[in-house]
Amino acid sequence: MSDPVSNPIRPTVEPPTGSAHDRVYRALRTRIMHGEMAPGEALTLRGIGREFDVSMTPARESVRRLVAEGALFLSSSGRVSTPELTNERIEELAALRALIEVELASRALPRAHIALIDRLQSINSNVAEMISKRDAVGYLRTNLEFHRTLYLRAQAPAMLAMAETVWLQLGPTMRALYGRLRRTEPPQNHKLIIAALKAGDEPGLRLAVRSDVTQGLRMLAG
Repeated sequence: MSDPVSNPIRPTVEPPTGSAHDRVYRALRTRIMHGEMAPGEALTLRGIGREFDVSMTPARESVRRLVAEGALFLSSSGRVSTPELTNERIEELAALRALIEVELASRALPRAHIALIDRLQSINSNVAEMISKRDAVGYLRTNLEFHRTLYLRAQAPAMLAMAETVWLQLGPTMRALYGRLRRTEPPQNHKLIIAALKAGDEPGLRLAVRSDVTQGLRMLAG
C-alpha cells in the first residue's frame, strides 16, 4: 500500500525542494563565478543548509550540480571545495575563452547597434570605478557583465552557456589574479572592443576580444 499512498503526496513535496535547490544553486554559482570564494575554499552541506535555511537534499543537489559543471571539486574523501587550478588547466581554459568568446563577438557584430555600444561604455565606466576602489569582486562582476552584454547579441545561447561554464570554473582563480595585478586602470582592450564595434571592424574586434580574455590568465599561469 506504500506506492498508492506515496504517489499523490509527491507533487506537493517536490516543487518546494526544487525551488530551494534552484535558489541555492544560483546563489552559489554567482558567488563562485564572481570570485567571492578563494581557490581551495571548502564548503559543507551543513554550512550551506544553515546559510540558506534549507534541508540537506537541496544543498546536496546544488553541490552535485556545481561539481558536474567544474565549479566545485569533490575529493575522494568527500571534501567539497572550489578548484585550485594548475597552470596547464588555466592555459586550457584561456584557450577555450579565446575560441568561444571571439566567435560570440564576431556573431554579435552585425547586431551591434548604438544602444549596445552606449551600454558597453556605461558598463566599462563601472569597471573603472571598481578598479579605482580596488574591489576585486566588483571588478569581476562588471567585467563579466561587459562580456555577457556583448555576447547576448550573438543570439547563440548554447555557445554563451559554454562561455559561462568556463567563467564559472575560473571565478576563484580570476579573483586571485586581479588581487595580484593591482590594476589602476580599466582594461585597454575594452576600449578597443568598443572602437571595433563602432567601426564594424571584425578582425579588430576578434583581436581585441582574444587579447582581453587571454592576457591576464596567461600572466597568472606564467
